[in-house]
Amino acid sequence: MRIDVYTPLLLSLLLRLVGPVIGRRMAPALAARVLTSAAVLTAAATTWSLVLLAAASVGDAPPVAAEARADGHRLADPVPGVIGIAACLALAVVARRVHRAVRAERATRRALRRLSAGHPGDTELIVAASGLPRAFAIPGRPGRILVTSAMLGALGPAERRVLLAHERAHLTHRHGFLVTAASLAAAADPLLVPVRSTVAFLVERWADEQAAAAVGDRDTTARALARAALTAGGTRTGCALAFTDRAVTRRIAALQTAPPPSLWTAAAAVLALGVLPALGAADATGDLLGLLAGVLR
Repeated sequence: MRIDVYTPLLLSLLLRLVGPVIGRRMAPALAARVLTSAAVLTAAATTWSLVLLAAASVGDAPPVAAEARADGHRLADPVPGVIGIAACLALAVVARRVHRAVRAERATRRALRRLSAGHPGDTELIVAASGLPRAFAIPGRPGRILVTSAMLGALGPAERRVLLAHERAHLTHRHGFLVTAASLAAAADPLLVPVRSTVAFLVERWADEQAAAAVGDRDTTARALARAALTAGGTRTGCALAFTDRAVTRRIAALQTAPPPSLWTAAAAVLALGVLPALGAADATGDLLGLLAGVLR
């Protein structure tokens, strides 16, 4: 209990450091999946560890302490009282952060559904008359792709195919689900915020690779990224393929080289970083239950 309960917190820090490195060196499809899985497992284990730290202070509660002393039991003190109080406060912060993240996600999904409302169910592409160069995937059943006339006008025929292939990849591989899961994990465990940013970058890289494969030309895909970035340079809103992201130059550079390797060994190591916190939290749970059983018996 004394060590295992803190393991998820330490491994959160390690995943925070390793995540960006994995994102640069591993194939984006595999990296996005393993980092999201590891982040969700780590965030869940970290939150549960906070619950355990808070629950460990039950032994110090006056009614429990009085009953234990009356029965002649020696009170176990697995966690200092100040840490138990800090854990309770941290849990309150986590609950508020997760609640806000869920509300933001629901608001975004409602806004996206309104954009596609009124169109036939079998319509995949929605073209909106707008001077803002924007395009994005709208998850759902069916998924939709919304593109503004300004964006279509800024791109050539081949670049438009890149645009549609990119957004279609977001829908096909459910990138929105991965980003949402990573965002909720980061809300529960702020140490994982860099991992969330890495996953958001990786799904864009993943869609870039899918678009390059669909059009059969990595140079055309890189050119589409560059042209859209220039088109959107004077706007403050997001646009197609996340062109306003500061990492766009990294994505263009990646398309000008060979696709990165899968590195399954590294992927297994990252997944282990997610499993180990869960194991540590499980072991700490058993220890705490044993201690409380000894106090309350």
